[in-house]
Amino acid sequence: MSNILAIVGRPNVGKSTLFNRLIQSREAIVESESGVTRDRLYGKSDWNGYEFSVIDTGGYVHGSDDTFEGEIRKQVIFAIEEAQGIAFVVDGREGLTPLDEDVANLLRKSKKNIFLVVNKIDEPNQTGNTSEFYSLGLGDIYPISSSNGSGTGDLLDDVVKVFENMKMEDVDTDLPRIAFVGRPNVGKSSLVNTLLGDERNIVTPIAGTTRDSIYTRYKAFGHDFMLVDTAGLRKKGKVFENIEFYSTLRSIRAIENSDVCVVMIDAENGIERQDINIFHLAEKNKKGIVLVINKWDLVEKNTNTHLKFEQDIKAKIAPFTDVPIVFTSVIEKQRIFKVLELAKDVHERRKQQIPTSKLNDLLLPIIENNPPPMGSRGRYLKIKFIMQLKTATPQFVFFCNLPEDMKDSYRRFLENQLRAHYNFTGVPIQLYFRKK
Repeated sequence: MSNILAIVGRPNVGKSTLFNRLIQSREAIVESESGVTRDRLYGKSDWNGYEFSVIDTGGYVHGSDDTFEGEIRKQVIFAIEEAQGIAFVVDGREGLTPLDEDVANLLRKSKKNIFLVVNKIDEPNQTGNTSEFYSLGLGDIYPISSSNGSGTGDLLDDVVKVFENMKMEDVDTDLPRIAFVGRPNVGKSSLVNTLLGDERNIVTPIAGTTRDSIYTRYKAFGHDFMLVDTAGLRKKGKVFENIEFYSTLRSIRAIENSDVCVVMIDAENGIERQDINIFHLAEKNKKGIVLVINKWDLVEKNTNTHLKFEQDIKAKIAPFTDVPIVFTSVIEKQRIFKVLELAKDVHERRKQQIPTSKLNDLLLPIIENNPPPMGSRGRYLKIKFIMQLKTATPQFVFFCNLPEDMKDSYRRFLENQLRAHYNFTGVPIQLYFRKK
């Protein structure tokens, strides 16, 4: 099961500010006007070595109190359904409100881990403002200031304890999981149905038919996988229906719980911004990736059409361009089994371990002939030793004298050398530099 922390609460209590602090960016729009957060925002965070997803449940619209109350109730229900931890944010300056009590009533009925976060406690002498919130009956209170970060450490210490005890979902976890992801109506369900030879998933021309992630075992032609058909991931601004928010969460969870993501793109529309976002979401989660250009039969072609299409794709997904690309037509059953072959190959490459002696014998002479650029204050950088970590995904550590001075351009050079000599096509790899 993936680790998800959902941030809920009435408007203008500082949810987006807390979200930005947890994911260490300014992705959410932060204004003092209530109802600014119209999207549901998703990001990654980590604390004490535990990585987890953060959902900022916005989506509020201007209107009457009844409208706010109804929207908040829906958001909390979705958080209860999908998240393992719920940060219920209230305003320590304004105090307890009837809308806070309404949210608390819903949360008390759940069996989820609730963290009652009293925000806007910017000074130690303001902690007295928190006592009235004990009446909500949700246990311990976490006084924080999401604007300056005070108190968030204590909150996250307890949040990751919950994730530490989470168990994986019981969905044949020993089998490789191949998730079919992409925008709505690119042919994900049609491809899965064709591979399975039945109409297990609903297929219609209407975008967004698949509302849930569907796990199905595929055992044929020497393959044994769990195929995961996911709801389409739309651009955040287009997730108007609450049920689509629910589907997007399920898709994100399917990506996080997969081994390989088959990212499907509509050949007629070409690669669009949302396709690139989905690709980078899979990359960020360190998943193997296969790019499938579907509906290729509908494209007018000449000799170099697929080469130009490939070049355009690689230019837009750079710098990670070492990925397999296959052009398919589910309707014509063209190259659909090639997709599984590529997914299997990527899965195997993702697991490969390179002996330390071979790594050093290969890379140290290359590094000696192409040394790193000089560091700060004119100091020379020297890499002494290289090893691959015993992790589920390829991660390499370069021990050197000045790790903080290593430039991004040289990181890319080293990654390119690894890819040139070992086959990591379709597999994101991580490079770390440590003091010897």
